[in-house]
Amino acid sequence: MTLRVEQDIFVVRQRGREVAVAVGLERQDQVRIATALSEVARDLLRAVGGADVAFAIVESADGRRHLRVDLTPVTPLPGGRYEPESGAVARLVDTLSVLTVQRDTVVRMSRRVPATARALTAERLAELRAQLVESAPSTVEDELATQNLQLVSALDEVRSQRDELARLNEELEQTNRGVMALYQQLTDELEATNRGVVALYAELDEKSAQLRTASESKSRFLANVSHELRAPVTAIIGLARLLADSASDPLTTEQEQQVGLIRSSASDLLTLVNELLDLAKAESGRIEPEWAEVDLRALFGQLRGTLRALPAAEEVDLVVEEPAAPATVRTDEVLLAQVLRNLLHNGMKFTTRGEVRLRAEQRPDGWRLTVSDTGPGIPPQLHDRVFEEFYQVPGSSRVGGTGLGLPYARRLVNLLGGTLELASEPGLGSTFTVWLPSDGT
Repeated sequence: MTLRVEQDIFVVRQRGREVAVAVGLERQDQVRIATALSEVARDLLRAVGGADVAFAIVESADGRRHLRVDLTPVTPLPGGRYEPESGAVARLVDTLSVLTVQRDTVVRMSRRVPATARALTAERLAELRAQLVESAPSTVEDELATQNLQLVSALDEVRSQRDELARLNEELEQTNRGVMALYQQLTDELEATNRGVVALYAELDEKSAQLRTASESKSRFLANVSHELRAPVTAIIGLARLLADSASDPLTTEQEQQVGLIRSSASDLLTLVNELLDLAKAESGRIEPEWAEVDLRALFGQLRGTLRALPAAEEVDLVVEEPAAPATVRTDEVLLAQVLRNLLHNGMKFTTRGEVRLRAEQRPDGWRLTVSDTGPGIPPQLHDRVFEEFYQVPGSSRVGGTGLGLPYARRLVNLLGGTLELASEPGLGSTFTVWLPSDGT
């Protein structure tokens, strides 16, 4: 269609709106494309005396359809450029540009067609062309009336959007007030919690300091008391041995029993004193391991010879399995021997039938030494308690002892860089496992 006189502006606007309706643009986009087309047509009519207007449906590279309008000026544009008098025109359409098409300068604008619009087949396009040809252009008064209706509709829509925006702003303000109140509440609660945590940590630090002081005092007390008791207890044992010596004056049967009771009680007391002193040394950190390469085969041989002399039930066998050569571990031989001797002695003391077995097994990460017995076993709920100081498993199987051997053994194993664990069930015996790293670290 042609644009040559002022009235053609209204015809171009009307046709633009009709084409927008036909291809399926939304109502607001119909008004936008028609308004932009009329503004550009008015500019070109004033600048170059008119233009030829063509409508087309094109498809972009992403598969979307666009309504494209080309306005070809009847005479060249000044300087080959076009700038709309109203800066809002470019915002009404998706694209607005000046380009050269077959040596003609063309002002081109486009608007994207919604994906939900009816598909434009060749038959549909032919039908639309026929409808546009048959429709007669309206008068200027009719077009102005249409524009007024569109303006009123747009104003109503703007008013509705403004009211909706005001409502949303009010809701948002209320939400913000609620969020701020909740934030303040949470902040106050967090500050109160932080103060409580700080106070709790301060109390824990104080209690820890008191606990360290009490532990140090206990260790000093045990060391001092043990040292002071060792001499008189040793003297009592020596005097009792002199009284029972055959070179001394003969004793009656009752006197021999009483002297034997004195020696036995003094020996038990000396054992307790020595264990207290050893435990105090371990707790105070005064035991320093003397690291060396220890041959487990030789160590097991010494233990076998030493422990066979201990009193045990007739039906209990002591089995010490000799590890396969080479069997060396970097550790303190004296401390390790003391741990294993303690575990073997406990097994023989609490086992009345079966065996007490010592074995060693080398693993990729160290040595696994186990002392197992066929004794009465220990309930699972008492596995941790047996490593507490002075604790002894209650029951008919309870025999003499101080309850310090296992706690001391675990401390020594920890000093050697290993662990001491217990696996036991009532009636199935007990197995104590000492794990030691091969290199002592």
